Amino acid sequence: MSEAKLPIETTAFPGVFRSGEMLLTRNLTPGRRVYGERLFSQDDLEYREWVPDRSKLSAYLRKGGKCFPFLHDSHVLYLGAASGTTSSHVSDLVPEGRVYCVEISPRSFRDLVGVCEGRPNMMPILGDATKPDDLAFLVERADVVYQDVAQKNQAGIFAKAMKRFPAKWGMLAVKSRSEDMRREPREIFQESAELLIREGLKVREMVELAPFEKDHAMIVVERP
Repeated sequence: MSEAKLPIETTAFPGVFRSGEMLLTRNLTPGRRVYGERLFSQDDLEYREWVPDRSKLSAYLRKGGKCFPFLHDSHVLYLGAASGTTSSHVSDLVPEGRVYCVEISPRSFRDLVGVCEGRPNMMPILGDATKPDDLAFLVERADVVYQDVAQKNQAGIFAKAMKRFPAKWGMLAVKSRSEDMRREPREIFQESAELLIREGLKVREMVELAPFEKDHAMIVVERP
């Protein structure tokens, strides 16, 4: 059941709404929560609270991110979908598109499958983000590659996927501690951006996600 009504307004980003500082997406599956988020209604439509300390994409927007490549019919390759928290919000953003949700952990994948039930634009894929060739037969196309994979060589994995699936846009959530716990996070963020530039991608924005996500940054790239 939805909670009390709030004054909900549109934002500059398609599919993203706000009420005060709170961000929301329009619920593609009314009445269903994914991770305990609050539901609100307005004009017979239901909206889901998009919690920034549970979703790096929401944190990016709350920190002032300006590059937001998702359109209502975008096809999104989501690498590292985990149990489906952020990818469910991406599903809300692209109701006429498709979200290819790749996850390697069988435990997380079971939760992801449950989230995908009732969301016809989400496809759960049990697969390895480091091997994009193995995913090609399942992915019709990708307009956006979004990656949240906490392991070494995050930028290298992302660049490989961007090369295999020639998406116009890409978003990489970098976790510095997964690369090297002893080094300054900003050094790792900068090195990741430089690697992507060497791979022929244009870095449009790099936004650190603290305090919502410590030692994380979002790097947004565009294919020239």
